[in-house]
Amino acid sequence: ASGAQGPALVEGVGLGMAGADSDDSLYPIAVLIDELRNEDVQLRLNSIKKLSTIALALGVERTRTELLPFLTDTIYDEDEVLLALAEQLGNFTMLVGGPEYVHCLLPPLESLATVEETVVRDKAVESLRKISHEHSPVDLEVHFEPLVKRLASGDWFTSRTSACGLFSVCYPRVSSTVKAEIRQHFRTLCSDDTPMVRRAAASKLGEFAKVLELEYVKSDIISLFTALASDEQDSVRLLAVEAGVSIATLLPQEDLETLVMPTLRQAAEDKSWRVRYMVADKFSDLQKAVGPEITKNDLVPAFQNLLKDCEAEVRAAAANKVKEFCENLPEDSRETIIMTHILPCVKELVSDTNQHVKSALASVIMGLSTILGKDNTVEHLLPLFLAQLKDECPEVRLNIISNLDCVNEVIGIRQLSQSLLPAIVELAEDAKWRVRLAIIEYMPLLAGQLGVEFFDEKLNSLCMAWLVDHVYAIREAATCNLMKLVEKFGAEWAQNTIVPKVLGMANDPNYLHRMTTLFCINALSEVCGQEITTKHMLPVVFKMSNDQVANVRFNVAKSLQKIGPVLDSNCLQTEVKPVLEKLASDQDMDVKYFAQEAISVEHKLRFLLKPLQSVSPIMSVDRNHGFESNKTYNKTKLNPAARDDTLM
Repeated sequence: ASGAQGPALVEGVGLGMAGADSDDSLYPIAVLIDELRNEDVQLRLNSIKKLSTIALALGVERTRTELLPFLTDTIYDEDEVLLALAEQLGNFTMLVGGPEYVHCLLPPLESLATVEETVVRDKAVESLRKISHEHSPVDLEVHFEPLVKRLASGDWFTSRTSACGLFSVCYPRVSSTVKAEIRQHFRTLCSDDTPMVRRAAASKLGEFAKVLELEYVKSDIISLFTALASDEQDSVRLLAVEAGVSIATLLPQEDLETLVMPTLRQAAEDKSWRVRYMVADKFSDLQKAVGPEITKNDLVPAFQNLLKDCEAEVRAAAANKVKEFCENLPEDSRETIIMTHILPCVKELVSDTNQHVKSALASVIMGLSTILGKDNTVEHLLPLFLAQLKDECPEVRLNIISNLDCVNEVIGIRQLSQSLLPAIVELAEDAKWRVRLAIIEYMPLLAGQLGVEFFDEKLNSLCMAWLVDHVYAIREAATCNLMKLVEKFGAEWAQNTIVPKVLGMANDPNYLHRMTTLFCINALSEVCGQEITTKHMLPVVFKMSNDQVANVRFNVAKSLQKIGPVLDSNCLQTEVKPVLEKLASDQDMDVKYFAQEAISVEHKLRFLLKPLQSVSPIMSVDRNHGFESNKTYNKTKLNPAARDDTLM
């Protein structure tokens, strides 16, 4: 910290440590000044964050007369410190005495609004906008509006860019004479020599237009919009597009065609792809602003061109708006426009060379089915969905899968299954495990739509195959999937269809698959209930307690603890407890640990008659080999050969 008033302030009020000795009330500000001068940035930052506490200790008068002048004149610091200061000052109104004295906060914020770092300026402007609402109309003209003028006519572009964000907050509450001056200042900034200033003005043009009287929107704003939309810098032109959408919402329908549309048509064909991208990105907002007639006559051809744009980024932005654009078309001509003008472009995009374009389209294309109805969906859209389901890009396929329910509502599950199910089955066996994972996550949804008979016929074997996948994440998801399927189809279905196949895996030569059996039992016991668990699952768990692989045995201990709440007390005492005691004397330390944990919980909660929280050891997973160690600590196993992480 340095500056003209710093030492004078310290000397005048005794703010050195000597001063603090003579007057304890000065100690807080002494600490603040000392920390602000500290070489450690973090200390200086902490002191700024404590400003509200310091201000409370000083009281409102000393905060106004000592603290704020000190902050205004003596702080030249790191950007992060200034950023914290700008944020703090926005909440200082009550600390300086309320709205009557809020103008005291303007000098430090004005200084911060002129610094070089953009984030600091933006935060200072945000705080200025916030406290502007706390000024009375008189104070706004006496204190705030002159600040805006000073910033707008500053020598450095930094102050002029900050001024652009302040016009709209003071304009509605000042006199007509001052309003005229504000409009003139804004006009000047819109034609500033510095592109950064014009950019700031363009970004605030729409916001400023919303607070102006309609006559000035037509006389002033339209000409500024036209000028900015034809600026030599594309970064200015693209911001003008967003302003144009805001302006369009303010004008009567009869003025739109003559005042706004020529400029927006020009932007849609701009030589810079960034400007065209912005038009595509704001197209739905523009469509709502201009109404149905202009949409039919002007926006439909413009949207077609954007869907066919030479730049992939523009095509992707337009593709993302296809559903929304079609939904907002006039109802009387919606289907005709889509079938004649939009669908041909969509068909081309399905085979686009850029994966981002195809992915953007896939995320919305399914929504067209609800707009076009069953016949058009079956004839025109289903072939497109099928092509995208087979696309080489995983994201395209996933976007289609995640929106299947939209199509199901329109064409019915039978039609859907005949046309798209083969592709879904193909994806379920995809080489990329993340694609398989996504299919698993949507399987309960598909199952609910297909019904139990169709599911058993077409997809049951697929769900069981996932349980022996070589990637652990797939096996884990498949286990959860089974539980959700049982919740949908019931315990009886599980007993006849799922449980026998799961228990059969207990004899698999691969210990990873045997462990999957235990994981499935853990999940299924909750939904299948006591009878099925006791009669069918528990004997298999007991048998696996003698497994030669220690990883399997300690998962048996964990499983017995997990399924305990489902079992009755007699079974726990006579069958489960002896098995756990046997495991507690196992030669393997991990097996002993988990068995003892299960016994401990059993004693504490009276033989597991209440729900338990199972132990959650750290699980390390090798995605390539699907090996999970379930270790609570690192150590070498007694029988390394038994822990071989390769698939058998």
